[in-house]
Amino acid sequence: MTTKIKSGADQETIKKALSKIKAKKMLDATKYSGKITLAIDPLEIQKALRDEWE
Repeated sequence: MTTKIKSGADQETIKKALSKIKAKKMLDATKYSGKITLAIDPLEIQKALRDEWE
């Protein structure tokens, strides 16, 4: 959403325009922290993937 505010607008007009904007829902990434369990070290996976190009 775009809100246009003219350059000569006073503080009250700016506050009204900003209050009309709805906040978006943010992703809570902390609830996914530590959920992946790997059998192999991530560095070994990365090295193997890089070696595929050679």
